Amino acid sequence: MDIENIDVKNILGLQLPTDPRWINLAEMQLEEILTDHAYCEQKAATTCITLIQKYSDKEKLVIELSPIVTEEWGHFRLVLAELHKRKLQLGKQRKDVYVNKLIDFQHKGGSPEERMLDHLLTMALIEARSCERFKRLSEGLNDVYMRNFYRRFMESEAGHYTLFIELADTYYKKEVVRKRWKEWLVYEKGIMKEMEVRGDRIH
Repeated sequence: MDIENIDVKNILGLQLPTDPRWINLAEMQLEEILTDHAYCEQKAATTCITLIQKYSDKEKLVIELSPIVTEEWGHFRLVLAELHKRKLQLGKQRKDVYVNKLIDFQHKGGSPEERMLDHLLTMALIEARSCERFKRLSEGLNDVYMRNFYRRFMESEAGHYTLFIELADTYYKKEVVRKRWKEWLVYEKGIMKEMEVRGDRIH
């Protein structure tokens, strides 16, 4: 993936870019945004562990997600270190309205294998939106150090997004994956339109 020229719609597939006001709000609430970022990385690691446990018979999934657990936990530690360096506090974990709305869209019936597709696409979408947000921070923050700090995360999330799509393609017909992915993208656009623009959280 061409990190330098990420096109939100054509590469990540997202139908609606982040409101430009978010970057300015985030810069004014650095402690809150770093806290929320830390918990996002923590939840990504634990979700990958859950997927490995739930679908332990899927060899490729287990092999591919195992190092992601380590990577995401490493990201949590990096953000935590940044907070400590700045003498800021890791605040309380907040309810993630964005992710909860995505979970509401997952198919709840059927077999575990049928539900697995939505689990993978949910993770792909979270990683894609995180990548887009980190791209905004890496380009829009006034602090050069923090721009570079978020560039590293942007590069990682872009790779994670493609991995979850590839895993979906491994276990399902590509036309099935693409059809459902389009439905997810339309749904996510609606979420982004409705949600309040807040600078104290990543999503």
